[in-house]
Amino acid sequence: MILAIDCGNTRAKWGLHSWGLPGERLADSAPINAGWRAQGAVPVDQLQDLQAAWQPLPQPHAIVIANVAGAAVRAMLEGALGRFDAKPVWVQSRASQCGVINGYADPAQLGSDRWCALIAARHAHRGACLVVNAGTATTVDMLTAGGMFRGGVILPGLELMKRSLAARTAELPFARGEFSADPRNTADAIETGCLLAQLGAIEKMYSSLEPGAMCLLSGGAALKIAGRLGIPVRVMENMVLEGLVRIACA
Repeated sequence: MILAIDCGNTRAKWGLHSWGLPGERLADSAPINAGWRAQGAVPVDQLQDLQAAWQPLPQPHAIVIANVAGAAVRAMLEGALGRFDAKPVWVQSRASQCGVINGYADPAQLGSDRWCALIAARHAHRGACLVVNAGTATTVDMLTAGGMFRGGVILPGLELMKRSLAARTAELPFARGEFSADPRNTADAIETGCLLAQLGAIEKMYSSLEPGAMCLLSGGAALKIAGRLGIPVRVMENMVLEGLVRIACA
């Protein structure tokens, strides 16, 4: 069993996967989706709830974590993991791993969540792909058919864009608008503008990839974005968790 944990800026997502017996090797083509025994998520400011959520779980053989929420959150996670015997592995980006080559000038500078998502994408789609995680921030990363991470961009996520307008302007409230080709009220204008900004960044990055590339999209805003994209797109839930499982079984 593998306990995989993806701790972002807003939520900590986790999953217990049936792979991970000592010495077990995972084939590149092996599907991951059917192997989840349990999954859950809690807000980062409620990590103490993980102890209760994990109480019924069997002992995992491996614990693997991607944490981009800082040292204080890491300490809280370590406390919640105290009931397990396995020593946690805190993933850091490498120069190469699981078929992905890191094109960053300093490979360790790449966020561990982005690294895990690239590894998951590499095994989900063998051609060139754009790896998008639409969460608190939206990350858009380019992966060649040969497994080279060419680089990527980070922009505020959809909700963060809307909240920044509400916080920094006097007459643009945080409101739930609707996407419209012709926005005729302020809430719709904000919703449409912020969503178009996400779509434009994703489609612009996609345009520099090889012909036949696929956009693999994950994160809380994935479904809202996917339906408006004009490029080939596939929504993948929990890409970071899938990458963590691949790393644990490598």
